[in-house]
Amino acid sequence: MSQPSESTVSSVNRSPWSPLKHGIFRGLWLASIASNIGTWMHEVGAGWLMTSLSASPMTVSLVQVASAAPMFFLALPAGALADIVDKRRYLLMVQGWMAGVALLLALLTLSGLMTVPLLLLLTLAMGTGTALMMPAWSSLTPELVPGDELPAAIALSSVGTNLARAVGPAIAGVLVSLVGPWATFALNALSFFGVIAVLWLWRREAKVAVLPAERLFSAMRVGWRYARSARPLQRVLIRTLAFFFGASAGMSLLPLIVRGELHGSAAQFGVLLGSVGVGAVLGAMWLPRLRQQLAVDRLVAGASLIYAIVLFALAWLRDFYLLIPVMLISGAAWIAILSNFQVAAQTSVPAWVRARALAVYILMFFGSMALGGLLWGWVASQSSMSVALSAAGTVLMLGVILTWRVALPQRVAEDLAPSLHWPQPLLAEGVDHERGPVMVILEYDIPLEHAQAFAKAMDAVRRMRQRNGSFSWGLVQDSENPRLWCEFFFDESWVGHLRHHGRVTRAERKIEAAARRFQTDGVAVRIRHLLYGQT
Repeated sequence: MSQPSESTVSSVNRSPWSPLKHGIFRGLWLASIASNIGTWMHEVGAGWLMTSLSASPMTVSLVQVASAAPMFFLALPAGALADIVDKRRYLLMVQGWMAGVALLLALLTLSGLMTVPLLLLLTLAMGTGTALMMPAWSSLTPELVPGDELPAAIALSSVGTNLARAVGPAIAGVLVSLVGPWATFALNALSFFGVIAVLWLWRREAKVAVLPAERLFSAMRVGWRYARSARPLQRVLIRTLAFFFGASAGMSLLPLIVRGELHGSAAQFGVLLGSVGVGAVLGAMWLPRLRQQLAVDRLVAGASLIYAIVLFALAWLRDFYLLIPVMLISGAAWIAILSNFQVAAQTSVPAWVRARALAVYILMFFGSMALGGLLWGWVASQSSMSVALSAAGTVLMLGVILTWRVALPQRVAEDLAPSLHWPQPLLAEGVDHERGPVMVILEYDIPLEHAQAFAKAMDAVRRMRQRNGSFSWGLVQDSENPRLWCEFFFDESWVGHLRHHGRVTRAERKIEAAARRFQTDGVAVRIRHLLYGQT
């Protein structure tokens, strides 16, 4: 049996609070808690305000749809931007945009000018800011802490988010009852300035770029190719869809359960949302012990089944005090699932594409929430909330069964470091670095008895080339000399091929070695680079 690596042991033995000793991480963590408190206050205010403007389940569920839908369209462009521009300046601009939208919400609500279309439009604008922010924010953590502290840092971020989830709704419920929804929007606008202050004071070390920055659309294409060819990331995406599509019913229909069927107040709505946050914080405290006792896939499956039971309870329980422990349990199950998905997504991708890969994960997360919220709102409007929540719970249980064999990735971070083992290609003087596409040909000499095994091993090489930027790949055998095999792949330009050199990881070097072990001893693999004929 293989022994755990030194970095794995170190990560396990570290205190879960150790990332807080890093000043910038600590400052951003505290500021993000304040900002998330404001965000959850906004969620309560917007949800409650919409129930005042419209009693339609479909209309109320559109608040969550408007909040989540921009992520579906903007996540990948935002991830590409985060990978190619200065993250600090980028986040400063986005935070300023969100503060402005929140302030406008407060002023319009206070003046009595708010309408259903206007609330949905401004919720869409706030969701746009969230969509632009999240890939950059998520990919920032590995810059702030060492690699062996990354799982603890991600867990702390989840704890901070759910601590805010516990406090924010409770404050918002009181504010809405005593002052009105506009106060939650105003405090949300104020909460963004803590993050802006920390980002402003952070002197981020500028990295000297050897190659020119990628262009936006090219970076998006490369990120999408990576997602299509990276099986570990794909497993995270499948499990994300299977859970959040059904789980979205709980949060999207909760305002109507409290106001329409319990005839409750904004304060009670805030208490139930706060209970979710408290449950998440308590669950996060137990997570390290649970991870020691259960494999991650069993832990996620068990928590998903518990959340399905929560949906059934929401469907049929109509007692406020009985729903409080139900929401506590839902928060614990939610954090167990979400934190494991985030760690798997963060640690299964290399640094060069991290924001784009996380953008695809976030796209799946919010897309599932938006489409699920829309579907369950429609089902509730056509039948009842009990039927919609019961159907969502059933779908969630089926998702656990159907994805039972889809294992979440578990990788050591050092395997994703650049290997930098490819020889530097030569280019004639005076040739434009943007010229392309570039065709790379590798010639192998493979004994006939190893031909089938070699071709099979090259399938993993194909996926590796494609996820690192190649838009076409092929493997052919010479008709005259069957020992001669030619692998060819295309990169978009010469500079794109140079970027490809820096993307190959140490783990992927092993994939190359597995295929090249069939090469005839003493015969070197010949590599050629061909430029497109037109300049």
